[in-house]
Amino acid sequence: MKPDLFQAPDYYLLDDLLTEEHKLVRDAARAWVKKEVSPIIEDYAQRAEFPTQIVKGLGEIGGFGPYIPVEYGGAGLDQISYGLIMQEIERGDSGVRSTSSVQSSLVMYPIWKYGNEEQRMKYLPKLATGEMIGCFGLTEPDFGSNPGGMVTNFKDKGDHYLLNGAKMWISNAPFADIAVVWAKDERGRIHGLIVERGMEGFTTPETHNKWSLRASATGELIFDNVKVPKENLLPNKSGLGAPLGCLDSARYGIAWGAIGAAMDCYDTALRYSKERIQFDKPIGAFQLQQKKLAEMITEITKAQLLTWRLGVLRNEGKATSAQISMAKRNNVDMALTIARDARQMLGGMGITGEYSIMRHMMNLESVVTYEGTHDIHLLITGMDVTGFPAFK
Repeated sequence: MKPDLFQAPDYYLLDDLLTEEHKLVRDAARAWVKKEVSPIIEDYAQRAEFPTQIVKGLGEIGGFGPYIPVEYGGAGLDQISYGLIMQEIERGDSGVRSTSSVQSSLVMYPIWKYGNEEQRMKYLPKLATGEMIGCFGLTEPDFGSNPGGMVTNFKDKGDHYLLNGAKMWISNAPFADIAVVWAKDERGRIHGLIVERGMEGFTTPETHNKWSLRASATGELIFDNVKVPKENLLPNKSGLGAPLGCLDSARYGIAWGAIGAAMDCYDTALRYSKERIQFDKPIGAFQLQQKKLAEMITEITKAQLLTWRLGVLRNEGKATSAQISMAKRNNVDMALTIARDARQMLGGMGITGEYSIMRHMMNLESVVTYEGTHDIHLLITGMDVTGFPAFK
């Protein structure tokens, strides 16, 4: 088992922009990843298994809803703290960060923002500790980038709702205790429903044979005449804007998380370039390798500045969905490019589980697609600057 020697790059001294609380939160998450994730993650990824034993630790470092108010079990932290936690977790593994993102932004966030007080008190404290795990059901087999076309629906049966349909590509689904599910009522209006494991007709088959996010549990949500109590409807927001608001929070976390994956690839390549000898000197002494490393640290630094500013805007309540789209798209693309260049620098060793790079690269192929594809985010920016929607 190789020791985790990771050293985070900070080329523009961005730590000076962080509060002492930000740095304490980040350093605690970093130390936990080094101790609990790095030593085991390659093995779990090879076996395509989620390490369930880390769930409690994720709760302890604020990995579940860190911005949720203290009265509901959260840590009451700001948006930059949330981003830094996501950065450190994804430095360990994108799949582990996915578990954290889903729980925080796609389960706890809608219950906090769109739920009532009874729902908040019932679910949020247990979700914050990891005693309860949730998932988010929006994407369907035939509706990904066009979620408004969903066919999952529910009908009012007097004392309950009857839910039918299916969701696909759902992180945490195989072991989730609850699912926040988006479905259309009889008028075609989209609402959020909290569906609990054990409700008759609700099943969560696991998705196998993934080349990406192998240390994350992915599955489907199947609803076959599921009776959902009326008190499980999220009452405070409906329409497509409700799930999209959750995705804003998750995409913001992804923008930070991708930097963590990029940092890990860069740090691995930099260390390797100083140790690997070819033609009688370290490969880091050659121009082409220095070009790769210089471009990596430049792009990481740009992404750090982008997300820090976005975090300030989020804290001030000024960040737009389009701004979040820009950061998600830019940073994930940046991380993928760095992973590919870092893999080349390691040569054949880059494809082995001895190093984290190939695992990051495969994971990022999912991250660049989920929660808005690379191309869809491009069109969101295009629409924002021109005023013309190009989706149809």
